[in-house]
Amino acid sequence: MSVDQTQDIAGGDEKATVEVMAATTAASYPVAPGYRLNVRSGPGTGYSVVRVLSEGAEVRINCQTPGTWVSGPYGTSNIWDNIGSGQYVSDTYVRTGSDGYVAARC
Repeated sequence: MSVDQTQDIAGGDEKATVEVMAATTAASYPVAPGYRLNVRSGPGTGYSVVRVLSEGAEVRINCQTPGTWVSGPYGTSNIWDNIGSGQYVSDTYVRTGSDGYVAARC
């Protein structure tokens, strides 16, 4: 995601335009090998499945939030990863290299 901002700067009789670009880069993480991962509409197993990630998929984590406790190949946790608008996966199926938060909280 990037944000463009234009700003006018007055300098005597001349005006200059400065463009500022700020980019945020979310890291990609692999889904546990051998798993097809349900993507849910919210941070818990009670939310509907909106799609299924194929084996070998990677996800970009936008933010993380607590939700339903889940046990998976990478432990037991209540951390859910937001991977898109209305799209959440349990962090226990994503290899982040950490048992805690690796992104900002949603």
